Amino acid sequence: MGAHKPKLPWYREPWVWLLIAFPMIAVIGSMLTIYLAVSTADGLVVDDYYERGKAINLDLARDAAAVRHQLKASIDLDLRDNHVQVSLESATAAALPRTLIFTLLHPTQAGFDQVVTLQHAGDGVYSGRIDEVARGNWYLQLEADDWRLSGSMQVPQTQTTVLLPMDVGG
Repeated sequence: MGAHKPKLPWYREPWVWLLIAFPMIAVIGSMLTIYLAVSTADGLVVDDYYERGKAINLDLARDAAAVRHQLKASIDLDLRDNHVQVSLESATAAALPRTLIFTLLHPTQAGFDQVVTLQHAGDGVYSGRIDEVARGNWYLQLEADDWRLSGSMQVPQTQTTVLLPMDVGG
């Protein structure tokens, strides 16, 4: 008769460990998922959605005010000297504010965002200092107390960026 192979104890069989490994990986993966779900913030869920909705309506009113004033802003970034210059024009006789808030928003990394107060230098020209700006796409906002202009630009600039009011249909 054939040679009989001695029977190994269960813990020495590779198939047993293979059968144990798959459920164990699933258990460890689910524990890790539960840990991440509990310990990290849900960035898209807001508690004050009603207040945010009211704020959106205020922003739309600010866009409508920019349309009424027929505003146009030309933006030049000097990346060598970390300086921004904005030329603001209004087709109406709207008084130009003494300061403007200029916001550079990075599309994916909020840590790169910058908010700069621009001072009026005369003839609708505003200027201010900025921190270093990374290459890539950027969203822009230029705002005063009652109006706002929004747009986007590519850094480095190949030409002057022009912001025009968004027609909100109201």
